[in-house]
Amino acid sequence: MFFDQSLSGSGRMSCATCHDPAHAHAPPNKLAVQLGGARLATAGVRAVPSLRYQEYTPPYEDMLDNPDGISTPGPGGGHTQDGRAATLAEQARIPLLAKHEMANNSVADVVRKLRASAYAEQFRQAFGPEVFKNDQKAFRHALDALQAYQLEDSSFHPYSSKYDLYSSNKIGGELTAAEMRGFAVYSDANKGNCFACHYNGAGLNGSVKLFTDFTYAAIGAPRNKDIPANAKAGYFDLGICDRPDHPRPASSQYCGMFKTPTLRNVATRSAFFHNGALKSLKDVIRFYNTRDTHPERWYPTVKGVVQKYNDLPARYRANLDKQMPLDGRKRGSEPPMTEQEMQDLEAFLNTLTDNDLVVKK
Repeated sequence: MFFDQSLSGSGRMSCATCHDPAHAHAPPNKLAVQLGGARLATAGVRAVPSLRYQEYTPPYEDMLDNPDGISTPGPGGGHTQDGRAATLAEQARIPLLAKHEMANNSVADVVRKLRASAYAEQFRQAFGPEVFKNDQKAFRHALDALQAYQLEDSSFHPYSSKYDLYSSNKIGGELTAAEMRGFAVYSDANKGNCFACHYNGAGLNGSVKLFTDFTYAAIGAPRNKDIPANAKAGYFDLGICDRPDHPRPASSQYCGMFKTPTLRNVATRSAFFHNGALKSLKDVIRFYNTRDTHPERWYPTVKGVVQKYNDLPARYRANLDKQMPLDGRKRGSEPPMTEQEMQDLEAFLNTLTDNDLVVKK
């Protein structure tokens, strides 16, 4: 099912189209948002995340305990950029029916295609000979099957990176001097402070070294003009508070917050943040380091005034993350990381790439 293009309205799109195994189950291109729909010409509104290392993600809660056991509880968990899906099965439902993704007309439309598929008999063997008699039940079984594939197939959680060898004290895991320095920057609360959100310890729910704490943050990513929806001046993607169950003004304190992704395989990505605004890991690190000290690098200047946080309405800017290095320091002041420290941090983040994705030199 994951690779079956016939399960789409266009007949040319599968789950793997946007979640390519050769690209850490993430998009195989540099597009900020992917194209789908009946003619593969309809743009989405958010960058597509990787499906690797999702097996320990808890359901969303407004006040989820942080896995580090220290930080104050806050929004956390759930699948998709705003956590609206509690499980991988619920997540799979969204693209199958979304008009800008696989664009099926209805649940019955999906089941009709499953009934005609080459693996229909396997479906009957797994769920019973009468499985296709009830569209709703058959569809739920389809979602369960997609979830089972992601949970049980080792390609979604290989734990095969250089860092994994290092943390297990195995041959091949010897970090270079630059990588070790980068790990120190990652862990330094006065430098990168990456671990504050991309937690790499043992979690309260049994997860190990996932490089995310499942929490949400508003970081003030620049508005991306390459997203067609952004051509409308009044349009803003507000993350959590765009969910049907988090209407404003009751949920205004969450507006602009998006899920913290795992940093595993981050060096293989070509579009970063919820809107794909930045295109390289080097730029992402520099953004975190200089968003406040050199905002003109990231935001447009109009009549001599830098339009900071131009993708978040002013009334929600109190929600912006205030943790180092995004601590709101004065423009023109010294950023938290030096050029060397940024290079070292990038070197460390490259050690999080799974072995099957490492470019052999």
